[in-house]
Amino acid sequence: MRVSFVTVRKRLFFVLAVGAVAIVVLLLRLGFVQFSMGDWLSELAKDSWSRDVPFEAERGEILDRNGEVLATNVSAPSVIAAPRQIEDPEQSAEQLADVLGAGEDKVYEWLTKNQSLVRLSPEGRKISKEKAKEVRDLEIEGIYIAEDNKRHYPKGKYLSHVLGFAGIDNQGLTGLEQYYDDKLKGEAGRVSFFSDAKGRKLEGMADEYEEPTPGEDLSLTIDAKVQTIIERELDIAEATYNPDGALAIAMDPDSGEILGMSSRPDFHPEEFRDIPAEVYNQNKPVWSQYEPGSTFKIITLAAALEEGKVDLENDHFNDPGYIEVSGTKLHCWKKGGHGEQTFLEVVQNSCNPGFVALGERLGKDTLFDYIENFGFGKKTGIDLQGEGTGILFDRENVGPLELATTAFGQGVSVTPLQQVTAVAAAVNGGYLYEPYLAKEWLEADSGTVIEANTPTMRQQVISEETSDEVRNALEHVVAKGTGRGAFVDGYRIGGKTGTAQKAVDGKYLENNHIVSFIGFAPANDPEIVVYTAIDNPKDTLQFGGIVAAPIVGNIISDSLSVMGVEKQQDQLEKERNWDDEVLVETPDVTGKSLKELHEAYYPFQIEKEGEGNVVIAQSPKAGEKIREGGTIRLYLDDKSNSSD
Repeated sequence: MRVSFVTVRKRLFFVLAVGAVAIVVLLLRLGFVQFSMGDWLSELAKDSWSRDVPFEAERGEILDRNGEVLATNVSAPSVIAAPRQIEDPEQSAEQLADVLGAGEDKVYEWLTKNQSLVRLSPEGRKISKEKAKEVRDLEIEGIYIAEDNKRHYPKGKYLSHVLGFAGIDNQGLTGLEQYYDDKLKGEAGRVSFFSDAKGRKLEGMADEYEEPTPGEDLSLTIDAKVQTIIERELDIAEATYNPDGALAIAMDPDSGEILGMSSRPDFHPEEFRDIPAEVYNQNKPVWSQYEPGSTFKIITLAAALEEGKVDLENDHFNDPGYIEVSGTKLHCWKKGGHGEQTFLEVVQNSCNPGFVALGERLGKDTLFDYIENFGFGKKTGIDLQGEGTGILFDRENVGPLELATTAFGQGVSVTPLQQVTAVAAAVNGGYLYEPYLAKEWLEADSGTVIEANTPTMRQQVISEETSDEVRNALEHVVAKGTGRGAFVDGYRIGGKTGTAQKAVDGKYLENNHIVSFIGFAPANDPEIVVYTAIDNPKDTLQFGGIVAAPIVGNIISDSLSVMGVEKQQDQLEKERNWDDEVLVETPDVTGKSLKELHEAYYPFQIEKEGEGNVVIAQSPKAGEKIREGGTIRLYLDDKSNSSD
């Protein structure tokens, strides 16, 4: 059958029309893909072709309150392999094994893995710059150096439990490093190169670099000078007493800022892999819970004064050496007792029966109300993990005997940090502050303050008048009572001793105590509160006044000196024991000649510096007290120059 010409034309037109429509549709689709989906498809292609070599972000530095660096970063490159780009795995493995100190078989296994990128770990992680250069010099195709870094603690063991440490991936694992990890860690960067499906690097395509974002710097409330003093004193205590443990805390009582904190045994944060977990996980100031002993009497004293239950100067108490409660004799630490005494002397002498009497005057509910208001039985809220809460008696189970023992610090369990915050409130006017360590967050490059923390006052627990009475009583403890070991000439120190029994399986240990002292100064306007506890000191009488009080006295006096707090003259005179050192006021010998010095009698040793015959300066200065027989350093010059 013959098809007409008209029909052929119609069919051709239809085919052309369909073809034209198809072309238009294809062009529209191509335009849509090109212009609307182009970027998205390009990114997908890049993702499939690209291989990322990560660049770790630098963690934010940790600084003391004055900008001294406590934790920083050092360069520590890492080796990364792209196995599909390595042409001769056997030879490459042999070369790398020699440089990295790894087994050749292990390196070969790395280099032949069916993965796009492989980290050579641990031998190739966080290596030295020198090793990284050796790897680069091998010029092995497919081996890359990632510019990683690792944490560095320039002061070693210093503040180790507080700072904590970061792991191999720069993640915070303990201490402040863990608590503030999100802010410190920053965001990682990368270098991307492009490869084909077989992993071979594509020529002509430039690598892409995404810069890492460093973490924020953290400025602490810690004063490095105070912390150094604390570390020194705990080192001396360890060497002297070989204790089972030791700790110290220093706080600003008017803000809750922690000025120093340390624990023994300590550790080097960069060597944490070699340290038992029970060492680095035990930040004793916030973690330990034990009977406080007599330091807890400050709370009973403050409550009794606030409630008007005692007049320290005029009320009297007779201590025969014990007090009987519910058929049980509770003994005083002094055999035979202290006899007739005022309640101020009860505080000075740390007389247990006297404090039992104060507890009875207060009653169960009132005493426990104050204990809870001072912050015991709950966390202080410090910005560190692992804080303990302590253990208090359930009020329903508190009878006369439990009330009596609680009044002098036995039968309850508290943390060192709870004691510091509570005593700070007792002496600062009655204001309970939340302790904290993070003072400011800073922009890493500019040092601009991003965020500043301010003191958090929880409540006022006693009046300022009561706080003044507490300070006065505790100053008497140091000048005339059990705390005389903390006395420092020129610094008005108040405080309280503690000798806590340790219980195991419900029984108290023999000759195994935690001895402590908590002190503050200046007594008329406290600027620092310091608590020290020494666990089971050896070869000494285990009393807080003998072991811990002198340590706190040293910490307070040296700390006030570096803080710029001047000495005062209106100080209670110390009541001296027969074996106390005799202190003598230093005379003013400036302007005197050597002949005059030889003719005068001074109970001191003399060291001379300089040439000449006339004293132009002296150390210590005139008016300061030093022990009799101590040394005065004299600076000499010619008389003709002494007036310059």
